[in-house]
Amino acid sequence: MKTNLSSQITLNRVSTKYYKPENAFDKSVLTRFEKIATDIYESETEGALYVATEVAKVIKDKQKKGELCVMALPGGHSPKGVYQELVRMHNEEGLSFKNVVAFNLYEYYPLSADAITSNFNQLKEMFLSKVDIDSTNVFTPDGAMPQDGIYEFCREYEQRIAGYGGLDIALLGIGRVGNIAFNEPGSRMSSTTRLILLDAASRAEASKIFGTIENTPISSITMGVATILAAKKIYLLAWGEDKAKMIRECVEGAITDTIPASYLQTHKDAQVVLDLGAAANLTRIQRPWLVTSCEWNDKLIRSAIVWLCLRTGKPILKLTNKDYNENGLSELLALFGSAYNVNIKIFNDLQHTITGWPGGKPNADDTYRPERATPFPKRIVVFSPHPDDDVISMGGTIRRLVEQGHEVHVAYQTSGNIAVGDEEVMRFMHFINGFNQLFNNSEDVVIRNKFLEIREYLGHKKDGDLDSRDILTIKGLIRRGEARTACTYNNIPLSRCHFLDLPFYETGKIEKSPISEADVEIVRNLLVEIQPHQIFVAGDLADPHGTHRVCTDAVFAAVDLEKEEGAEWLQDCRLWMYRGAWAEWEIENIEMAVPISPEELRAKRNSILKHQSQMESAPFMGNDERLFWQRSEDRNRGTANLYNDLGLASYEAMEAFVEYIPL
Repeated sequence: MKTNLSSQITLNRVSTKYYKPENAFDKSVLTRFEKIATDIYESETEGALYVATEVAKVIKDKQKKGELCVMALPGGHSPKGVYQELVRMHNEEGLSFKNVVAFNLYEYYPLSADAITSNFNQLKEMFLSKVDIDSTNVFTPDGAMPQDGIYEFCREYEQRIAGYGGLDIALLGIGRVGNIAFNEPGSRMSSTTRLILLDAASRAEASKIFGTIENTPISSITMGVATILAAKKIYLLAWGEDKAKMIRECVEGAITDTIPASYLQTHKDAQVVLDLGAAANLTRIQRPWLVTSCEWNDKLIRSAIVWLCLRTGKPILKLTNKDYNENGLSELLALFGSAYNVNIKIFNDLQHTITGWPGGKPNADDTYRPERATPFPKRIVVFSPHPDDDVISMGGTIRRLVEQGHEVHVAYQTSGNIAVGDEEVMRFMHFINGFNQLFNNSEDVVIRNKFLEIREYLGHKKDGDLDSRDILTIKGLIRRGEARTACTYNNIPLSRCHFLDLPFYETGKIEKSPISEADVEIVRNLLVEIQPHQIFVAGDLADPHGTHRVCTDAVFAAVDLEKEEGAEWLQDCRLWMYRGAWAEWEIENIEMAVPISPEELRAKRNSILKHQSQMESAPFMGNDERLFWQRSEDRNRGTANLYNDLGLASYEAMEAFVEYIPL
């Protein structure tokens, strides 16, 4: 069973020549905008394996010499694959960590003395507790130390690192504001270990492990920039599209204190290790025509022309030969003969992505339409990772599919229960208790006792405490009710509203279990039952919480199993990927764009607002202060404006989709 198929999606089909040059000369040409040695791998797994192998070599070399290997280690997602591979090497190949000295890069402050959630605990869970490292060789800031002891601790931490001869290796991730460890924007290159106030964006990112922004500490004790730069070898790891913008700033931008990671440009042996997603904004990947001759395909041509339009401020059909020649695109003129020939091709390609019939237009020529005309009507399954992603991501398209007569099913893959605030639970419990008092004369002892029990639990709940199973059930019921209301509003019968409650999600914690056969089988059973002609799934591969990717992998795995068994229904089924509140598809990748009228956009907003628990009080709003309906509308209007700027039709808003072809 393949449970990582989403990691194999390469939308732009990037040629290996751009990220795996054959020789040093080709690499120097491709990387001339890059100021730090940067290696790009096809997947996180491949990149993590490389780094783990290099780290293991240093550890072994030190062992042969009878020396210690001193490392600075972070928590978070970035090093997780490296730790997993090192643990595997320990278990299967006998790699010992007896000679390793580990320094925790940072710790949140303040923490309670018995805090379960901390960077050090995460580091122990992922790595330290699974290998044979000597506990006396592990050092960390104490998030519970008295404030008046921090200065002296930081001084001693620096002395201890120096006493071991300095750092041999520093493993780093990069934060959303360009921070390394918690050296926030404004940090000086000469900074050492210290207490630092967290940037709002960093704190919002950290809230993913603390549950809510209120529970997230306001500061951190972090290893300084100078301390990190003194390491003999530095690896900066980044995976996924959400890191791409900051990686470009770090690798190709100027050295500036507004992007502390850019200080790595001054280090003699720093290395950036990326997957294709995190490398997406580097010039050699995003704009390869600026550094080398290209292997041109339709998507790369479309990408180049859209870039040229935005650069010149012209719509497609007004671009000239001069525009192409002055902006490094003369190769296209040689291929097509003139600017006009390129322009008309790309204009028509983009025009053909626009359709008001996302399920296909019956009795119409579908040669240049994104969706086929038959069969009509279609059976359609919209997979929604959480109970509101369907309307946030494609609420306008859903309404249109229903209005055009298709049989639309919505499958909510997870309960979404951890994203409901405690105050929402009390609001509903007060209602149930009041209802019981009014209409049952308070005779139902179960309701009264459960109300008192939950009120007591929430009243004494501390930061980091997990919800009881009863509270999680109530939170799940709240989200089910909202999803049903939204479906009813969109004229979807409740019999076509499916709650899958995939097991991987039901941990009660922010950290979820890996995808399992049980998750895939639940999805597969639904698909076999409905046998859809269209499937819509979340394509938010940069989803900051990871749930969307897991849910998409569950669908892809189920489809893959059906394909292996030669399922007939799959022969007449197409899979479309949408994106949600976090990002939109790049226009060169869009294969279906569904226009939304002002009235439809208002109806979409109303369906999102049915999810009341996800408004202002939702625990996981992320770094963006806009509410989900505002993000969605801005994104949809932005897509429509881009089509308009390119000289195509002008619409109020658009929802965009990319087709997934099963491997």
